[in-house]
Amino acid sequence: MDKKNLVSAAAGIAQRNKRYVVWFYLLNVVFAWLGATGLGTHAQAIMGHSLYADKLLHGFDLAVLVELISRPEFGGSQGATVPATIFAVLFLLASLFFMPGVLLGYSSDHRISRDQFFRACGHNVWRFVRLFLFFAVIAGIMVSILSGIEVALAKAADQTSHERLPFFTHVASLAVIFLVLTAIRIWFDLAQTEVVLRDQGAVRKSVASGFRMMQRNLGRLLGSYVVIAMVALLVLVAGILLWHTIVPPASVLGAFLILQATLLLLLAMRFWQRAAAVAFYVGMAAEPAVESQPAAALASPSVTV
Repeated sequence: MDKKNLVSAAAGIAQRNKRYVVWFYLLNVVFAWLGATGLGTHAQAIMGHSLYADKLLHGFDLAVLVELISRPEFGGSQGATVPATIFAVLFLLASLFFMPGVLLGYSSDHRISRDQFFRACGHNVWRFVRLFLFFAVIAGIMVSILSGIEVALAKAADQTSHERLPFFTHVASLAVIFLVLTAIRIWFDLAQTEVVLRDQGAVRKSVASGFRMMQRNLGRLLGSYVVIAMVALLVLVAGILLWHTIVPPASVLGAFLILQATLLLLLAMRFWQRAAAVAFYVGMAAEPAVESQPAAALASPSVTV
C-alpha cells in the first residue's frame, strides 16, 4: 500500500466511523465548559459591577481580560487555571480509556457492538497509560535535545553577517522538530494499535515492534501523516480567515460557531492519522509471509540406475 492509498484508505475508515470524532468532540466541549467555570465564577463577581463588562460580553478585548485577571479581588490566576488544568487531565485520561475501543472499531470491517467497544476500553486502559508514559519520556527527551540544538544554532546564526540566516535557521529547526515528533507519534500510534489488535500485555514489546515498523516504513508513514497535517493546517488557516472576515467583532455566537467547527475538523484530522496507523498495521498483518523452502527441497532429485 503506497502513501496515496494509505491516506485514502484511512479517510475511508475515519468516514465510516465518524461517530467517534463526534463523541470525542462532545466530551471535549463538556470538559472545557466545566474547566471554564472557575474563570466564569471569578469574573461574574467583578464584571457585574464594572463598566468594562460590555467589552467582554459583546466582544473580546485582550487588554480588559488581562486587567480583569490581574485585579486583587479576582483572587489570582490559580482560581481560573486550576479547574481548567484538572479537567484537561481528566480529558486526557478519558481519551486513554476510550481510544482502545476506537482502534478496535477502526480495524473492523463492520460496526462493533457497544459491549465489544467498552470491553476493549477496560481491557487495555492500563496498557495505554503505560504507553503514554513511554511516549511522554521519549518525546520530552527529544524535545529537550532538539530545542538545545536549535538555541545553539540560533546563537551561531546571530553572530554571522547574513540578516536572514537566523530566520531560516529557526524555520528549519522547527521543521526538523515537527518531523521528529511526528515520527514519534507514528511510532506510538502503531504501538497502541498492536496492543489492541494483538492483545499484547507486555507494552515494551509493542513499543519495540512499533519502532521497527516505523523505521522500516518511515517514508510512507511520515508522508501520510505530513499530508494529513497539511490538510489540518489548511483547516486552521481557513477557520482563522473566516473568523476575521465574516464574523462581526461583537458577534460572540458567530465566533463560537466558527471556533467549534474548526476544532471539530482539527480533531477529525487527528483521528484520520489514527486511521492511517490502523490501516497500515492491518495491511501489514494481511500480507502473506514468504517462507523459505528447505535446501533439500530445492535440490534436484537424485537419479538411480
